[in-house]
Amino acid sequence: MVIRRGDTVSPIKRWLWLGLISLEGDWFVMGTIRDTKEGLVLKMRALLILILCMLAPIHVKGGGRNSTTSYYSPKSVNIGALLTFNSIIGRAVKPAIEAAVNDINADSSVLPGTRLNLFFGDTNCSGFLGTIDALQLMEKDVAVVIGPQSSGIAHVISDTANELHVPLLSLATDPTLTALQNPYFLCVSQSDYFQMYAIADLIDHFQWREVIAIYVDDDYGRNGISVLGDALVEKRARISYKAALSPSASVSDVTDLLVQVNLMESRVFVVHVNPDSGLTVFSVAKTLRMMIDGYVWIATDWLPSVLDALEPVDQDTMNLLQGVLALRHHIPNSDLKTTFVSRWKNRSINSYTFYAYDAVWLAARALDSFFNNGGNLSFSSDVRLSSFKRSGLNLTSLPIFEGGQELLEAILASKYSGLAGEYQFDSQKNLVHPALDFLNIVGSGSRRIGYWTNYSGLSVVAPENLMSENKSLSDQELYSVIWPGQTTNQPRGWVFPNNGKPLRIAVPNRASFRGFVSKIKDPPGVQGYCIDVFEAAVRLLPYPVPRTYILYGDGKRNPEYNDIVNDVAQDKYGAAVGDITITTDRTRLVDFTQPYLESGLVIVAPVKTTKSSPWAFLKPFTVEMWLVTGAFFLLVGAVVWILEHRINSEFRGSPRQQVVTIFWFSFSTMFFSHRENTVSTLGRSVLIIWLFVVLIINSSYTASLTSMLTVQQLSSNIQGLDSLISSGSPIGVQDGSFARNYLIDVLNIAASRIISLKDPVEYAHALDLGPRNGGVAAIVDELPYIDIFLAKSDCSYEIVGQEFTKSGWGFVFQRDSPLAIDLSTAILQLSENGDLQRIHNKWLSNGGCPNQGNQDSSNRLSLQDFWGLFLIMGVACFLALVCFFGKVLGQYLKFNSEDGTEEMGSGQGDSVRVSRPSMRLASLRLRELMEFVDRKETEINEILRSKKSMVTRSGDSSLSSVVSDGHGHGRLRSP
Repeated sequence: MVIRRGDTVSPIKRWLWLGLISLEGDWFVMGTIRDTKEGLVLKMRALLILILCMLAPIHVKGGGRNSTTSYYSPKSVNIGALLTFNSIIGRAVKPAIEAAVNDINADSSVLPGTRLNLFFGDTNCSGFLGTIDALQLMEKDVAVVIGPQSSGIAHVISDTANELHVPLLSLATDPTLTALQNPYFLCVSQSDYFQMYAIADLIDHFQWREVIAIYVDDDYGRNGISVLGDALVEKRARISYKAALSPSASVSDVTDLLVQVNLMESRVFVVHVNPDSGLTVFSVAKTLRMMIDGYVWIATDWLPSVLDALEPVDQDTMNLLQGVLALRHHIPNSDLKTTFVSRWKNRSINSYTFYAYDAVWLAARALDSFFNNGGNLSFSSDVRLSSFKRSGLNLTSLPIFEGGQELLEAILASKYSGLAGEYQFDSQKNLVHPALDFLNIVGSGSRRIGYWTNYSGLSVVAPENLMSENKSLSDQELYSVIWPGQTTNQPRGWVFPNNGKPLRIAVPNRASFRGFVSKIKDPPGVQGYCIDVFEAAVRLLPYPVPRTYILYGDGKRNPEYNDIVNDVAQDKYGAAVGDITITTDRTRLVDFTQPYLESGLVIVAPVKTTKSSPWAFLKPFTVEMWLVTGAFFLLVGAVVWILEHRINSEFRGSPRQQVVTIFWFSFSTMFFSHRENTVSTLGRSVLIIWLFVVLIINSSYTASLTSMLTVQQLSSNIQGLDSLISSGSPIGVQDGSFARNYLIDVLNIAASRIISLKDPVEYAHALDLGPRNGGVAAIVDELPYIDIFLAKSDCSYEIVGQEFTKSGWGFVFQRDSPLAIDLSTAILQLSENGDLQRIHNKWLSNGGCPNQGNQDSSNRLSLQDFWGLFLIMGVACFLALVCFFGKVLGQYLKFNSEDGTEEMGSGQGDSVRVSRPSMRLASLRLRELMEFVDRKETEINEILRSKKSMVTRSGDSSLSSVVSDGHGHGRLRSP
């Protein structure tokens, strides 16, 4: 029979419900009769009651909140709590759980008529004892278990909770305790997964690249640091060393560990240990002078939990922690929190206090919802445990909670605001909107320098005040930090390791071009341009760098430079110094410094000296250029003659004389030696522009001819990269150079065409032989090597084409090495103060061949180079002629009579009337126009003045004649 909350029950049914039946034949006792003497009568009554119960099912009517829904309201519900009582967290959490149970039992709005019974279990920081306590709690038919706080115990108990269907509301923060593996496990605080990503953002914010993790060697420590490693990799940082501490580590163990990590390179320490023993780490670090300037200490939430629980903290403890950064779960301010804290005096309190209090309320609200939805608080035996009946462990008493799945769903669906803020689970069964405070411990307390959330990253704005979850991660910021040593200067985060091991530097043992790097007997064992640059850069660093140079290769052939880079990437060497080119593939494996020498691939081919030619003076210009230039000389001469002929006597005379004048004037302007003076404005304008054009042409011709007389010519058909690829001829490369892989992989040149050469001697020999005699057509190598080779080759070879790659030489370090950054800065300083150039001049200054790389074809000037000048000259001539003929046409129109009859004088006063048929009038007019143009302008003006005076004397009569030339022919003649 089931009686639900709010039911109205008849007296008979109430009497039946109060009966207790003994299945072993014991007494059936009525609630109103307790002193019965006649056992037989009672047994008969018991039998009668049993029959009535079987035949008459009880029907109830819902009342109270909903008349159509049935409710079940047990008088009590058992819940359990697994804690380590004698611990920092246990002492802060246990009273909070008790207070929450009391508040719920006193609140009629939650679980009315039902009392929460609380059962505690003390795990004593032991997985074994914790398991026993958990089993004992399960025997008490608990519906929910709060705890445990330990991640190791939670791993064990979560399996038990899964089997018995009891939700486990744990304070353990191990990120590997996932809901997928443990469906009945729920973390009611914030998982360490988010805390570790917050630390990774902090490391990236300060641009540190390596950290040392100090952690307790249990599930809590190992799994948290594992997540930190993954988070740092996403920020291109890493954990350089994992320093594990035993959960029971002594002061001596801690001392040995810190002495070991203090010899390492990184000075950024992340401490992820248990709250009860964590302060020992900082006490020992203080003794070892590891809390001074240059060190960075980051503690996870265990440290604020300790300090908050010990409030007020004695000053001696605070002195151990000066400059430490710590993370604390963000608990937003609220009236509910203020009221709770005000009644929580003289007790330990930290963020887990709020989470534990909220967890009990979460369970109560979920139970209330569970009962309201018809849930039944019933348990059944696990048939799988029947085989353990004979065992003294009494495992068969462990019940399975029949409504565990429904209660779990009610918990996951809960949403309310508690002491710790908004309580709601996401799809991964984590609390929504995880947030953390970043604390900087200074003086006698701590100051908040910022916040972190999983949607906004670092910020100085409280998470609850952020307007949008789309805040850009590029806006991450924190307030200033006071670091250990009471300094505000950000620590570099690393030093050169003080472990007695110098930096092992690989140096290529070259067989050629030893000016860059070579072996010597005296310390440091190597010398050269690259070594001097590296040593000069190291001297600029603010810290010493113990180092030793190790030769790479046998010195007979150049080593493979890709092998050197790979060995540095595999930690066989700490760095590599030499003539190592920065390439894309290599940067994927290692870090390079700032380039200290520019480089690039070029092509070298043999050349021969040009033989002298009697027609060399014609080579500066192409044929088209010569023809167009000559044509413009004649054109300009003709234009100037037309513009000057009517007004300048120097441009008049017999036809032969005038043709000679045009040619003489045209070509004499080339040397600016023309003797004819120009009178007209148009003529002078054209001449000025032409003289400018002539000046440019003369200068270009002179420069080109001078260059051609000293130029060299290629003795092969290789003129650049394209002709090299298409030629099919053998190509020489230097041993160990990346040029071989570049030609094969990038330019797709067959490997059979590539010939490795050892030194400049082999370079010259292969080029001299040529491709037909077993040599090469050209050599592809980096520019610094080629410069040295050409300087010693008596100008027998030259660079052809353009440099077809752009790169540089740099020093090689392992990925994310801080030395690479500091040395890059030092190289820039060397460049700015001139030391880099002085080192270059010391080792690499050599004379070169003048006019290297110039060819006749490239020096010849074509029409394409000067068409702009010729265009300007042509336009100027055209405009001048338009103006000239416009002026002449106007004069000619005035000269003609209105009736179409022309009367022209020869200068002697004769006049004739000329009348011709209309078909011959046009040709006559054209010839007369030409004759008109040929006359001097002064004569035309005089005739026009004469005509004007005759018109005035004759009055209104039409003009019928003009003054003739004195011979009566009536037409103009040339003088």
